[in-house]
Amino acid sequence: MNRPPLPPFTADSASLKARKAEDAWNSRDADVVVQAYTADSQWRNRSGFLQGRDAIHAFLLRKWQREQDYRLIKEVWAFHENRIAVRFAYEWHDAAGEWFRSYGNENWEFDAHGLMRLRLASINDLAIGSSERKFFWPAGRRPDDHPSLSDLGL
Repeated sequence: MNRPPLPPFTADSASLKARKAEDAWNSRDADVVVQAYTADSQWRNRSGFLQGRDAIHAFLLRKWQREQDYRLIKEVWAFHENRIAVRFAYEWHDAAGEWFRSYGNENWEFDAHGLMRLRLASINDLAIGSSERKFFWPAGRRPDDHPSLSDLGL
């Protein structure tokens, strides 16, 4: 199964790959998101280590139970052959209604079919007031005319 765009990446195809990943994550549908990864994909997420779609799926279900009203923006930082580095920010609130903006960087490595086989994510959380939020689109895909991370000064 191919999952375009395929490596080797260009500036345009790397940006498209990042946007497709952003769109999938903003769906908050673990069944959709895991299809982008190889069956044996390896992850480092913060201080946790995962391997395989089943572990990733379970992780995502837990994540979106905790991180409510999740909104994410990704932006390509660099790319080379079958690797893409992105930076991202997402906003969410916990069950108590406390808002956070999580910032991070991800390094991605893809197989020849365009499936991600390695994801290394470093993430930091910042408590914010609801008045400091910047991501207000309706749940789901970020609108094309919504500012990027760079446009927002993030």
